[in-house]
Amino acid sequence: MIAMQAPRAGHPPAPPPGGSDDEHPTFSDEADDRSLTATRTLAIESHRTLHIRRARLRVTAGASRGAELVTDRSPITLGTAREADLRLDDRAVSRRHAAIELVPKGWLLTDLESRNGTFLDGARIEKAYLRAGSEIRVGETTLRFDPREERIDVAADEHGELGPMIGRSVRMRELFGLVRRVAPMDVTVLVTGETGTGKELVARAIHDLSPRKDGPFVVVDCGSIPPTLIESELFGHEKGAFTGATAAYAGAFERADGGTVFLDELGELRLDLQPKLLRVLEQRTFRRVGGAHTKKVDIRVVAATHRDLEREVHAGRFRSDLFFRLSVIHIVIPPLRERRDDIPWIVRKVLADPRLAPRLGSEPKAMGDRTVTDAAMHRLLAYDWPGNVRELQNVVHQMVALSDGARVDVEHLPPRLAASVADGRATTVALGLADATSFKDARDGVLAAFEKEFLSSLLRRSKGNISEAARQCGLHRKTVERLVREHGIDVHAIVRQKGDDE
Repeated sequence: MIAMQAPRAGHPPAPPPGGSDDEHPTFSDEADDRSLTATRTLAIESHRTLHIRRARLRVTAGASRGAELVTDRSPITLGTAREADLRLDDRAVSRRHAAIELVPKGWLLTDLESRNGTFLDGARIEKAYLRAGSEIRVGETTLRFDPREERIDVAADEHGELGPMIGRSVRMRELFGLVRRVAPMDVTVLVTGETGTGKELVARAIHDLSPRKDGPFVVVDCGSIPPTLIESELFGHEKGAFTGATAAYAGAFERADGGTVFLDELGELRLDLQPKLLRVLEQRTFRRVGGAHTKKVDIRVVAATHRDLEREVHAGRFRSDLFFRLSVIHIVIPPLRERRDDIPWIVRKVLADPRLAPRLGSEPKAMGDRTVTDAAMHRLLAYDWPGNVRELQNVVHQMVALSDGARVDVEHLPPRLAASVADGRATTVALGLADATSFKDARDGVLAAFEKEFLSSLLRRSKGNISEAARQCGLHRKTVERLVREHGIDVHAIVRQKGDDE
């Protein structure tokens, strides 16, 4: 498990892309020194300390004497099998003889129903906790176990960018530094954050910066796949395993062999499937639905959810052992409203994206001439962004689409942003929060309103074509279909209304 210490002071961040430290992402000629000061990120260098728990196993007697393993993986398997983490040359040792697993109470040694038993400090055991210097005997082989706790300093990222992500705020630079540091470690990572914060982008960055970068990166959206199909999607199925299984199918874990599996919205996974996922994490083995043979895979798992999994564990909706196994490293992405200084930088990056021009019927070179007025930027900074970066990106797309020239102003803002700021202060009336009875109700209401408005606008632009809408917004088609159903959006009515307007 890994814990992090609080940041400490240091030096200011690196200058913005494409300019010196004095350059600031202001979007019109109206800016003065005061407006620059209002939105500049005056960050200090920050560090975090990772506490990593490793295990050291050294063979002290037997044919494999001198062999040693230092690892942060869990569980660690001992045996003669080729896939064992510590392979032993001993005929009295079973193929999968014993395992050492990191659990909340410490390191647990378990005999895996071996032929000749597992002995700890001279006593035969089935399960027992290890201590520093414990002596383990399997067959004719003796091993010494020593736990190791290492502290690794993680500095905040100097560049403020990671792949397509941008963040000059201290929290995001810390996050980027953390991603760069843990990506080479072949351990499971849990990424949490609100909808639209960029969890999949973080997962992709972890894969791209890891030794597995040349392997597959397989995404499974656990929230959009029908419950009856999720098991097949994860583990695959054999021909004839169920009605409609006309051919064998390789699931996500099988397809990702040698690479990374990204399990998005894992908090939606059915409780009865969680033990099977736990087995994959612990043993890297699984069976296809309807299959009789166990398959072994070499994968790394990155999981993400917008849910509070600790709360889900307490509520009995998520297994505590699975949560522990997933959160070897836990990365939390802050919502956009907690890092507002990043908003001008994100807007600038979106405007400079050459992929935006063809969608809007513009020349790529013309996109660089677009400017956002200070008044419009003020409203972007004051809004609470329930949809986070994804919502901001789509708002910028909408603003540019509605503007005739290079100047993007308040009149081009969506109604919810134009109405949500009055006299420089955010209001609750336009968002319908005045009658909210709790924070959760307010948050869910805002998110639902955003999703419905955003999808309706998106479907109008795509003329009701859900596949095209999914492509434009970067969501899976099934996710768009699910959200359309949840919000009761009448796609045919939207198409008819667009036709009448034209």
